[in-house]
Amino acid sequence: MIIGGGVTGLGAGCVSGVPVWEALEQAGGICSSYYIRHRGSVRLRECPEDGEVYRFEKGGGHWIFGQDPFVFRWIRQFVPVKSYKRRSSVYFSKDQRYVPFPLQNNLRYLPSGLARRALREMEKSRKTYRTMREWLEVTFGPTLCKLFFYPFHSLYTAGLDDKIAPQDAYKSPVHMESVRRGARCETETAGYNISYVYPECGLDTLVERMADLCDLRLGFEVSSIDVVRREVHFSSGDSAPYNKILCTLPLNRTVALAGLTMDEEADPYTSVLVLNIGALRGPACPEDHWLYVPDSQSGFHRVGFYSNVDKSFLPKSLQDSGSHVSLYVERAYAMAVKPNTEEILAYSQSVIQELQSWGFIGEVEVLDPTWIDTAYTWSYPGSCWRGKAIRLLERYDIDCAGRYGRWTFQGIADSIRDGFLAGSCLKVSGDEKCYAEGSLFAATRLGWKK
Repeated sequence: MIIGGGVTGLGAGCVSGVPVWEALEQAGGICSSYYIRHRGSVRLRECPEDGEVYRFEKGGGHWIFGQDPFVFRWIRQFVPVKSYKRRSSVYFSKDQRYVPFPLQNNLRYLPSGLARRALREMEKSRKTYRTMREWLEVTFGPTLCKLFFYPFHSLYTAGLDDKIAPQDAYKSPVHMESVRRGARCETETAGYNISYVYPECGLDTLVERMADLCDLRLGFEVSSIDVVRREVHFSSGDSAPYNKILCTLPLNRTVALAGLTMDEEADPYTSVLVLNIGALRGPACPEDHWLYVPDSQSGFHRVGFYSNVDKSFLPKSLQDSGSHVSLYVERAYAMAVKPNTEEILAYSQSVIQELQSWGFIGEVEVLDPTWIDTAYTWSYPGSCWRGKAIRLLERYDIDCAGRYGRWTFQGIADSIRDGFLAGSCLKVSGDEKCYAEGSLFAATRLGWKK
C-alpha cells in the first residue's frame, strides 16, 4: 500500500495502481488549493460558478519549479499551465528598502560604504564551518550576515540556525564574478526558482487529475503500523494487511507509527503558520511575487503575493480593478510548538497592523490561518539519523519517498518524480502476469504510447 495522498503518493499511485491511503477527505496534502468567498469565512473545495472567491494554497505559494522536463511534459498533458519569471526581493521594512533577490548579487541597492565592505568580506579566504550560522558568515561575511542573513535565518529556522548543519546552498548561490558585477550594475539573476509554472485553474486541478488516476482511499488516518503482523491500523478502528509499504509521511512520524526505536536523536524540523489574507490593496503594495523579510516585528519571515503572480487568485469581479490583493504570510515555529487559538488571533492582528503600517494592505476581507506541522526539515551536524531511520524501516518492507518521507527539501515537480520512481518499484502482485498487467496499467494511466 501507499500511505499519504500528497503529490508523491499520488504520483506513485498513478504508475503502480497500488491503493493510496490518505488521512484527510481531500488529496494533495499541503500542495492543494481552496476557496473562500469575498468577505466570507468558509473554505470551499471547489471554485463556485460565479468565481467570486479568493483562491489560497494550504501551505502558502506552492509554485512548480525544477529541471526534470519529463515531469513538466506530464503535467502539461493533464492541466494547462502558465509560466512565470520570478520577481522577488529582500525587504528591509525599517527604511522601506527593496533589494532584488539574491541579495549578494545586488549590492548596488545598499548604501555604498556598506556595499564595499560587504564585497571585501566576501572576497576573503574561506574558513571551516559546522553550523548553518557559521556557514552564513563564512559565505557572506559579517556585514551581510548582520544586515540580513542572521536575522532572516533565525526567523526561517525558528532559532535553529546555530544548531543545524548548513543546507540548501543552491537557494542563494555565490558566484563572485556576479557579486562583483552586481555591486556596479545589473547582473544575471540566480537561484533555484528563477522560472516556474502554475496550473491556470489552480493547483487543485492538478491534484484532482492525479487523484482520478489513482485507487484513492480517503479518510483513513494511520494510527499505527504493526511490523510483526504486517498490518496497518487506522484511527477509525479499521486495519489492512500489507506486504510492502511506500510511505510519504514525515520520516520521524513513520518511525513512531511503526513503534521502532533508535539510539540516535531525531533530526529537527520546523512548523509553519500560514496566514492567507484577502484585502484591499495598499498604496505601497509591491509588485513582487514574494519578499524575504529579516526585521518584521510580528515574527514572520516571508510575505508572498498570490495575485501578483496571477490575478486569478482574486474574486472574478475584482481581477481587473487593481483594488485588491491576495497574499500569504509565513512564520516558523520550532518542532510543532503550535500556538493556541488566542495566540493565533493575537498574532494575526499583529500581522495585519504591521502590513497596514507598511502600506501593503488596507481593510482585510478574508483572514484564514493554516498550520503546517512539518514544513521544513533539517539535520544536526554529523547526524546519521536520516540514513539510519530509512534503513531501519526498509528492514520491515517500509520504503520512504518524497520531500518529508526522505527528509529533504524539494519542490512539487521533484516530489512527483519521486512518486513515479518509487511507484514503479511496487509490484501489483508477486506473479509475473499480474506485474505485467500492472506495468500496462501504469503506462495507460500516465498516458504513455506504445
